Amino acid sequence: MLRSRHYLRRWSQLLSGLFLFGFSAAMMLRANIGVDPWTVFAEGFNVRWGFSFGWVIVISGLAVLLIWIPLRQRPGIGTILNALLVGPSMEVGLALVETPETLPQRIVLFASGLLMMGIASGLYIGARFGPGPRDGLMVGFNARFGWPMWAVRTGVESTVLAIGWALGGTFGVGTIVFAVLIGPLAQRAIMVFRVPDYLTKSTGT
Repeated sequence: MLRSRHYLRRWSQLLSGLFLFGFSAAMMLRANIGVDPWTVFAEGFNVRWGFSFGWVIVISGLAVLLIWIPLRQRPGIGTILNALLVGPSMEVGLALVETPETLPQRIVLFASGLLMMGIASGLYIGARFGPGPRDGLMVGFNARFGWPMWAVRTGVESTVLAIGWALGGTFGVGTIVFAVLIGPLAQRAIMVFRVPDYLTKSTGT
């Protein structure tokens, strides 16, 4: 009974976290005050060489997974589900959320989406089924070198943003806010929602 309850908790965190992650991305997109750094990155490749957004995201995700090798990170079921579920959940968000008419309302929508994404990161990473391709860098550098997860996340997001901007991508004030704050928010959420070792061991994984 205890094992089943703990396993249910992990799966509930994983699936709800992935859904909220995609939904929160849609909220920030609808706020229209700046997209996240990875979207700026994809837009830069689209502007410079005409690559579609989807292909850039897929290829960059595969490239990031290659960096996992020296970090000794292994993809889990959560890594795979991240690739499969975040996109559809973002489409749900785009279908349900509209861009507010006033700037204050759009700021509130963006801030809510950013906070939700931080919580969502803590939920699905904390479930211990494996982080997403890009979140794995944050976890991997922390485990291998002891670097703070927030610093790694902020560094990665800032680098991606700079490359995308240099290639012709556009961004707004919301992009900068995202790059600076998503790391600390995600690290705090992971501390809150991380399933303890003895709970994961009780499930046999």
